Order: sequence, then structure tokens, then C-alpha cells
Amino acid sequence: MLRYILHRVFMLAPVLFGVTLVAFFLLHLVPGDPAEILAGQEATKEDVDRIRVEYGLDKPLAVQYVRFVVSAAQGDLGISIQSRHPVRELLFQRLTFTLQLSLASILVASAIGLLAGIVSSTRQYSIFDTASMLGALFGISMPIFWLGLLLILVFAVKLHWLPSGGTGGLRYLILPAIALGSASAAVIARMTRASMLEVTRQDYIRTARATGYRESVVIFRHGLKNAMIPVLTVFGLEFGTMLGGAVLTETVFALPGIGRLLVEGIFARDYPVVQGAMVAVATTFVLVNLLTDVAYAFFDPRIRYE
Repeated sequence: MLRYILHRVFMLAPVLFGVTLVAFFLLHLVPGDPAEILAGQEATKEDVDRIRVEYGLDKPLAVQYVRFVVSAAQGDLGISIQSRHPVRELLFQRLTFTLQLSLASILVASAIGLLAGIVSSTRQYSIFDTASMLGALFGISMPIFWLGLLLILVFAVKLHWLPSGGTGGLRYLILPAIALGSASAAVIARMTRASMLEVTRQDYIRTARATGYRESVVIFRHGLKNAMIPVLTVFGLEFGTMLGGAVLTETVFALPGIGRLLVEGIFARDYPVVQGAMVAVATTFVLVNLLTDVAYAFFDPRIRYE
């Protein structure tokens, strides 16, 4: 197990290198000069050139990229062109909130998705099965921003039950977590149903029922545990999707997360912020997938990492 984990950690290096490569050169294809944006409309050419030299934007792209990678490897992601604050500090503040939102969303998605998938598999072709699968199709098809605006309209504007945005406690995370977790709940529900249907047809499930175990014990102890392997894969992928979907969710609900910081950085052509945010999100996504792979052995002891 330890050898497998070390091998996966070692394999993170080329993945993150590819992320930095794409983040850097793709951003420089976007029209607009950050030095001109920072200098303002009434700035002279000398002012723009001075800002360009100050931030190293006068160097060739290859030189800028090497500097970015070397500095990032040392934990230095540069200085924000817009706010003049270290990017590392900005990302730490915003990423903490985004992780809280993503964790709340994955909890909502897991609770709804696992429950719907288990009940649908145990009552196949029933009214609940049909309704839950139609709901899952609706959840996958809904845009996050549309669902977020709908939730704000109903629960904040009409009913006044929950705040429409901002921060301040657990109540402020409920609507964003539902909006962000709805699509993932639908995917988890469909995967849980398919995996449970396959597992419950196995011989050991029939043997467990024949020995007199209660149906709940058969489903949760013998069925669900063996059906969790493909569902765990979905968990890891959906958590990464939530990090990306947080861009829309945080914008709709005016949340101070890394997604909103990324949008602001793109509009301001703030290269260090956008590059740092993309690297931070990609690193978190890769680490979550690593934890998912390690969790396989917990649910299925037959798995051995060589």
C-alpha cells in the first residue's frame, strides 16, 4: 500500500507540470494587456512600459513560464497585478471557503444520491424508481446558475427562509450546496442504482438472504459495501467537478471563494491570480482522486496494490 501511494504521489509531478503549461500559455492567448488595464486609460506609454517591466511581462513567454514554474515549486505564486497582494495569501483565503462549499455539496449529493439509488435498486420498476430516475435526469440537465437563481427566488425572495448570498454561517451554505450538489446527486443516484442491481444478483447475496439475515443487513452490510467501488470513483470525479462548478455557484450567490476570484482575475487579466487558482484547483482535484484510490481497499479488502 505504501509503495502504491508513493508511486501515485510521484506521478503527480508530470500531471501538475501539464497543468502549469496549459494554464500559462492558454491564458496568454486571451486578448488584452494586463499592464494597460492596470495603468488605466489615461496612462502614458512610459507608465505601461514601467508596469510591464515591474511584473516581468516584457520577457519572452518561455522565460516567463520558467520563472513561474520555478517560483511555484518554491511556494511563490507571485504578486497579484490587480490587488498587489501575494497570490498565495489570496488563494489560501478563498480556497478554504471553496473547500467548505464543496464538502457541503458532496455531503448533500451523497445523502440524496445514495438514498435514492439504494431505494430504487431495491424497488426496481416501482413508482419511486421511475420518479427518482426522472429526478436524476432533471438534476443532470439543469444548469447550476439557473437552479441557483431559482432557489434564491423561492427560498430567499418569496419565503424568506434562507439568505440569498454572502457569508455568515451554515445557513449561508445551504442554498449554494444544494445548487452545486444537485447534478452530482443525480450521477451518484444512477451509479448507485446500477451497481446495487448488479451486486444484489450475486450468489452471496442470495446466500445471505437464505441464512435468515434481515433485508437491511443484506443490503447495507453485504450489498452496499461491495457496490461502493464504482460509486467511490464517481465521488472523486464529482468533487473535482464541484471545484469547477464553484465558479458559477460563487458568482450567483456572491460567495468569496476561489471560483469568484478566478472570474475576477480573468476579467482583470491578472495572470498570477488565474495561474495560481488553476494550479490550486488542479492540485486539490488530483489529491482527492489519490484519496479515492486509497479508499478502494477499505471497501473491498480483496484489492491489493502492487
